[in-house]
Amino acid sequence: MNGFFNVPVPQNEPVLNYAPGSAERKALKEAISAARNKQLDIPMYIGGSEIRSGKTVDIRPPHDHKHVLGQFHLSEAGHVTDAINAALAAKPRWEALTWEQRAAIFLKAAELIAGPYRAKLNAATMLAQSKNAFQAEIDSACEIIDFLRFNVHFMSLIYKDQPQSAKGIWNRIEYRPLEGFIYALTPFNFTAIAGNLPTSAAMMGNVVVWKPSNTQVYSANVLMEIFKKAGVPDGVINLIYPSGPVAAGVIFNHPDFAGIHFTGSTGVFQDIWKNIGNNIHKYKTYPRIVGETGGKDFVIAHSSANTDVVATALLRGAFEYQGQKCSAASRAYIPSNLWPAIKAKMVSEIKAFKVGPVEDFRNFVNAVIDEKSFDKLAKYIDEAKKDSSCEVIAGGTYDKSKGWFIDPTVIVTSNPKYTTMCEELFGPVLTVYVYDENKFEETLDLLDGTSIYALTGAVLAQDRYAIDLATRKLRNAAGNFYINDKPTGAVVGQQPFGGARASGTNDKAGAMQNLMRWVSTRTIKETFVPPVDYRYPFMEAE
Repeated sequence: MNGFFNVPVPQNEPVLNYAPGSAERKALKEAISAARNKQLDIPMYIGGSEIRSGKTVDIRPPHDHKHVLGQFHLSEAGHVTDAINAALAAKPRWEALTWEQRAAIFLKAAELIAGPYRAKLNAATMLAQSKNAFQAEIDSACEIIDFLRFNVHFMSLIYKDQPQSAKGIWNRIEYRPLEGFIYALTPFNFTAIAGNLPTSAAMMGNVVVWKPSNTQVYSANVLMEIFKKAGVPDGVINLIYPSGPVAAGVIFNHPDFAGIHFTGSTGVFQDIWKNIGNNIHKYKTYPRIVGETGGKDFVIAHSSANTDVVATALLRGAFEYQGQKCSAASRAYIPSNLWPAIKAKMVSEIKAFKVGPVEDFRNFVNAVIDEKSFDKLAKYIDEAKKDSSCEVIAGGTYDKSKGWFIDPTVIVTSNPKYTTMCEELFGPVLTVYVYDENKFEETLDLLDGTSIYALTGAVLAQDRYAIDLATRKLRNAAGNFYINDKPTGAVVGQQPFGGARASGTNDKAGAMQNLMRWVSTRTIKETFVPPVDYRYPFMEAE
């Protein structure tokens, strides 16, 4: 390296609007049609090879489960071992590559997504994950582009951060990739997260074994195509599709396992942590454990709040992408003086929602991800209908004949500890507790003690004292806290994302601190004129 390089100043990717007649709408519709009209045979990517096991799983749109988009090839234990070996074989050259060369690869990936691959990646996300055009655009276009650009910027800031040096000494810090390989275990709900978890570690010189959710393999395959075209060398990121237990049996017993980058359920993450702990004596180094897990995200309104603002925050926060965002509003605390107006607006607007397939751009709500999710949500709804403490005031209906459609549902409960106020549902179901408008502070305490999670939350108020009180009392209840806004929609570079308690390690995706988890620092002290006598002046005679 013959210079200190400044990377391009990152800017958030503009969100296209896909209005009728727009060029982006035409391109996206064409990409959707092309994808629907062919079936893909999706291989594993191990080293420089495309691997097919012959044991395939169909990929179907959640909103049209009789249609087949393609198949992917299941991985067995031997494929997991092969992926680890390919990663370790690629490691020496990759970690020796100068950082600006690594940066260039991922900046190129961002440009490919922003330009020639935008429609293809968005179409894949829409079809296989049942996202509407806008939800796909902010995810599989803008957010992954932002992750790549901002992470390159954060990487440059990390490398520039160096210690002071005293006279005659040069102190420096080397940011080394971790010793071994990283396991990226990614979720179905955000293509951007699926892309960020392997690339953020790889960017810092690590090699990665990547297992996406089965219901996100279709768009993960497009991401892999983009990464390869951008110049990610063979073996740096290896994409495989084993079951969780098969992967765990190999990865968490391997001496070169150096860390996991995870987004998924709290239960799975806790099992992984236990597994790592039980095997800690097998590893060359203590693995980094980074995870963003469940949430039971809240909205609390104060008696001074604007009713239209509250209703809109709930409608968008709870029902965009069918409530399947990690940050989706799932429980709400509404003061008694505002509830009649908020209730009326919510019921009216939900009746106006259009629910259906993503191919029809008029639909605001689409299908939940799979039958397992559908059945779980239907059960919660049915139980609420039978419970004397609950009233279903909107939705409460569902239909799986064509796709996994759960209609947006609002449950009002008189029991603030009712099941759906406490447990993560991950679907378009919002539970509301109406509290005495004069008991705001007591309700803050109730909210803080109700859930094991602490991912996102929002307070809506016009009274600044109320905002200040909520901000202080709920400081541990949410890693991302919103004032007079819905609790969703974190933007890379603006609101680093992550929570604590049972919601994860709070290592903030989209921030420099996340990238720091994927390096190990070495302090180097060089003395230019070293001493030649062990004696110190204090030892001299009077």
